[in-house]
Amino acid sequence: MKLLLSALLLAAMPMLHADLGKDNTPINQIQVIGSHNSYKRAIDPALFKMMLANNPRVSALDYEHIPFADQLDMGLRNLEIDVYADSKGGKYAHPKGLDMVPNQAPYDPNGEMKEPGFKIFHVVGYDYRSNALTLKSALKQLKAWSEAHPGHNPIFITLEAKDGEARSKEDIAPEMMTDKLFADLDHDLLTYLGKQHIITPDDVRGKYQTLESAVTHSNWPTLKQARGKFLFLLDDHARKRDLYIAGHPSLKGRVMFACADPGTPEAGMTIRNNPKDPSIPELVKKGYIIRTRADADTKEARVNDRSGFVAACNSGAQIITTDYYLKSTHFKSDYVVFFETGDKYFRPNPLFTDK
Repeated sequence: MKLLLSALLLAAMPMLHADLGKDNTPINQIQVIGSHNSYKRAIDPALFKMMLANNPRVSALDYEHIPFADQLDMGLRNLEIDVYADSKGGKYAHPKGLDMVPNQAPYDPNGEMKEPGFKIFHVVGYDYRSNALTLKSALKQLKAWSEAHPGHNPIFITLEAKDGEARSKEDIAPEMMTDKLFADLDHDLLTYLGKQHIITPDDVRGKYQTLESAVTHSNWPTLKQARGKFLFLLDDHARKRDLYIAGHPSLKGRVMFACADPGTPEAGMTIRNNPKDPSIPELVKKGYIIRTRADADTKEARVNDRSGFVAACNSGAQIITTDYYLKSTHFKSDYVVFFETGDKYFRPNPLFTDK
């Protein structure tokens, strides 16, 4: 009985996570671990087998995540969400993959996909199962968790607004993002999560002339000021990034940060997916918040290669994402990502600890 109790306590340890960190530490001087494509559920096994037989590269999609609240309970402090615009509703309500193999689990029993608004999934038609089918649902989940844990450390969310061409003539082309749709996206973040839960570029810029000047002069909020709040980063470096910035110098009035080029007025947070990118430490020391990845496409997990994670830790990138805060249940591997000192998913940034 004692052994069983000990095992249960060990299993519960992640749930005992406490939000730590000195109150006066600026949020650009911490380092957190979070998840990549945080909403993603597994592809139906029979459908995945068929897809894999036609294209071996589909193995990159062979992972899944537990619900948002469970990830946050473990202590993860970054999430990633992909959204697709659906102005009229129903555009993605019946994915192609549902017809490719029989006897799949119900997809949208409550009809959420039929309503207008932003939808959440990975790949049109094929990788469509999500722990939150709509952005509205995801934000309500996050708000409920946050208000149940009012002292939590800030949570970073990378948000990719997906669009582009159809993958084939038979597939659905995503709705293209426009200025109006980005305004709708900002509106939804404020409406369903709440302004009181969000740190915006305006909050960080303060009295500085530009956002970039504010972040390079240490104007990020402290942990004390940021507890209970979220920061959103638009994950795009090209057309959609430029569209989001247009008419909003230094991101004035915008809800999300953008992957603006360092040295430009809108620069504050950005993404460097390669954890071995030599520019990361310099950018971090200048004041930028950087998101990088410990692993991608299941490759590192399949061979238990932690070199990317080690590089990410040493780079000082404040946000490190992974698909493996838990070991894979899809293939045999011991690969799992966590900090070995301090809290498993949150710690002081190593580039600032000697100050």
